Amino acid sequence: MNAVQETVKLEIKRPAGDALLEGNLVVPQGAVGVILFAHGSGSSRHSPRNSAVAAAFLKAALGALRFDLLSSEEEAMDARTTLLRFDIALLATRLICAVDWIGTRAETKGLPICLFGASTGASAALVAAARRPSVVQVVVSRGGRPDLAEGSLPSVKAPTLLIVGERDTEVLALNRHAQKTSRCENKLEIVPGATHLFEEPGALDKVAQLARDWFLQKLRQNQSHPSH
Repeated sequence: MNAVQETVKLEIKRPAGDALLEGNLVVPQGAVGVILFAHGSGSSRHSPRNSAVAAAFLKAALGALRFDLLSSEEEAMDARTTLLRFDIALLATRLICAVDWIGTRAETKGLPICLFGASTGASAALVAAARRPSVVQVVVSRGGRPDLAEGSLPSVKAPTLLIVGERDTEVLALNRHAQKTSRCENKLEIVPGATHLFEEPGALDKVAQLARDWFLQKLRQNQSHPSH
């Protein structure tokens, strides 16, 4: 499948802090949507897990923007302190900037925008979805920490899929609670035998399949019912 692939730079100039963030944008020919990745604690756009999931999306005509929520300087500081990875307000602001930016790109303009967040990145994705309810159409959380976005959950409009490993018991409990707080259409999928990072054989493939199917199903429904 032909695809536009490029390394992009997002220049962030906001009260939450100026930053130059690097990303990888891939848009397949005939794309039906574009997925923005919000990586988790201590991870980056080079995460092999997110790369594998993005490859599965590409085969389904879904574009992907994988980018660093922190600048290289901030990443270095976070590696020492682990503070910024839990600054959900900062991460969400960066993600919102990316949502706004992707809507202006020639390659992606007019494409439905969806979010795929992992761990603390899922919290940022939920906050961003709440702040951009008319723009973000679908959300998927992989091993997410929705408790860190609890105040925003009632404002999320986009249909949301929560994917959690069966053996990730604490996070599973947090996601069950988030279902009760959310008002949007949502679904919890539990991957049998999987832990938090879905490192078990076949677990990540299952994540990619569940996320891909959810994105495609909900985008089709939104296309059939534009006012939804």
